[in-house]
This record gives sequence, structure tokens and C-alpha cells, in this order.
Amino acid sequence: MANRTVKDAKSIRGTNPQFLIEKIIRSRIYECKYWKEECFALSAELIVDKAMELRYIGGIYGGNIKPTPFLCLTLKMLQIQPEKDIVVEFIKNEEFKYVRALGALYMRLVGSSIECYKYLEPLLNDSRKLRHQTRQGEFVLVHMDEFIDSLLHEERMFDIILPRMQKRHVLEEANELEPRISALDDDADDNMETSGDEDELPPEKPTKREDRKRSPQRKERDRSKERDRKHRDREREREREREKVRADREREKHRERSRSRERRHRSRTPERRERRERKEERTKSRRDHDRHERDDRRRDRDHRNKNVYG
Repeated sequence: MANRTVKDAKSIRGTNPQFLIEKIIRSRIYECKYWKEECFALSAELIVDKAMELRYIGGIYGGNIKPTPFLCLTLKMLQIQPEKDIVVEFIKNEEFKYVRALGALYMRLVGSSIECYKYLEPLLNDSRKLRHQTRQGEFVLVHMDEFIDSLLHEERMFDIILPRMQKRHVLEEANELEPRISALDDDADDNMETSGDEDELPPEKPTKREDRKRSPQRKERDRSKERDRKHRDREREREREREKVRADREREKHRERSRSRERRHRSRTPERRERRERKEERTKSRRDHDRHERDDRRRDRDHRNKNVYG
């Protein structure tokens, strides 16, 4: 009962929200101590207090697949499905960075593509450090903007397969999303203006080509194309790795079969052949003896019949 999704929960992408986390990881979370002691009977209001106690992010770690508290609270949010306003407050929380990270991951799992871009892209300006527990159980430092960028562009995060998102330039072309203006572009423009004032040079009217080059929309589109190209390169590299692993497995199976045949062939020693030959000879001699006995009985019977009727 404690592991069931609430009755009035809405299905996410046509399935139970908890099913967004793979079954083996869900079962490990249900069995862990943190879930049973800290996540029992949590509501949307109480989960905020637990999120404020987080001290690092992460998925699973160790050889026996132990879930982190961050992953347990993510599953709890999928189970109770808090209102969208609460999740937005999680994301806008500037005091507790791990509360913001938890809300960002939940929004990436259940939100639409437009909502993800709308609420997560502003967090790219947050450069605070986060402690991340790796699969080996070690802690490394990452930045909030790196974490958000991974949520927006990676296919897997904390051993969770992230739902697919539409490309940003597709939404821009459909007028469903405004072009994103990066804070770095604003800083670059400010620096250019400052340097122009110091040199006291007369302003030059930019050409159409320069205007087009400095267009934020064009810059964002170029970045999107670059990310898509890198993504395709990563996919091709992963496919080559998978093909290589499959070929190595096939070669290993072939070698194992060859070794098995060699072992069976070596096991047929001359002693074994000699025993088999002796056994065949005994069988043959027993067969000949039985045949001779049958012939003798038949001759005796014919002789007796001849004396009686002769």
C-alpha cells in the first residue's frame, strides 16, 4: 500500500508516473532504509522539509545498487504527484540548491518540452557547486548549470531514462517558444559597448551580414545544430562500441565451443577405445555362443522327431 501511486494521480506519457524509473531500481528504493523510515506517509508539504535536508545529488551507487536519498525523494514525488505550483517553487528556490535540483529533475521527467525549456533554461545562469555521488560511491563537484544542461540534452540521468524532448529550434519555428538570449551574449554586448566608449570612436553602422551574425536567434540555432551534431557523433560512437562488444561476445562463444570440442576429443583416450573394443568383442562372442546353442537345440529336436516318425 505504501508504494502505490495516489488514486487521483494523472498518467505521465500514458503510464504510471512511478514507471518512469526502471523496475529494478524501484524495487531497490522500496527496500532501502531511507524509503521506509524517511519517506513513509510524506505529503507534498512535508517533502519540502526532507528536500531541505539533502546534502548531495546522485542516483544509485555500490555493487549491490543502493539508492541515494535524492533518488528516493524523486520517486516519492512521482508517487504523490505534487501540484505544478509546488514544483515551480522548488525550481525558483534560491536558498536551497538541492531543493532546486530536485524540482528540476522532477520537471524534466513529467513536464512537457515547452515547460522544461521555460523553467529549466533560466537555471543555466546558476553556477553554484553541487556534490554528486557517483556510481562508485565517490563524491565529485559539479555546477548547477552543468546539471541543468545535462537534463536538457542527455538521454539518461542518475540511471533514469529521460523522456524525449522536442528540439528547441523546432518550437521556435512553430512560434511556441521565444528565442533564448544567453547571459553571456548580454555580457559580450556590454563589453563591446564599454570598449567603444573608451576609444571614443564614432559608431559604425553594422552591415546586414554582421546583424545576422549577432542575431541571438541565429546563435541559438547554430548552438542547437552543434549540439545535434555532437549528439549524432555520440550515438554513432555508442553504436560502434555496441557492435564491437557483440563481435567480441560472438568470438568468445566460438572459442568456447572450439575448446569444448577439443576437450571431448582429448577425452577419447586409447584406453577408452580399447575398453570399447573389448566390450564389443564380448558382446559378439556372447551373440555367437547363443546362436550355436540355438543350432544345437534345433538339431537335437530334428533328430528326435526323425527317430519317432522314422
